[in-house]
Amino acid sequence: MEKELRQHWKLFLIASLTLGLAPFNPPHIVGKINWIMGGGAFSGDNPMKLMDWFDVLLHGLPWILLLISILLNSKRKRS
Repeated sequence: MEKELRQHWKLFLIASLTLGLAPFNPPHIVGKINWIMGGGAFSGDNPMKLMDWFDVLLHGLPWILLLISILLNSKRKRS
């Protein structure tokens, strides 16, 4: 699994720049992160619903995989 995560960094980059930033003006993930960081995700007038959390996962997963791949590749180069 670690080998695949290291090797597929280009795929993760493309996925991050397309799915991770869609729709592009403004990126959907930015709005969701602001919603979570603002404290309104769990309580308040309009808390996040299950679909909103799925949206965070869908738009955030490519970025997480890209970050893991970068960290694994940088760890490998230092060794």
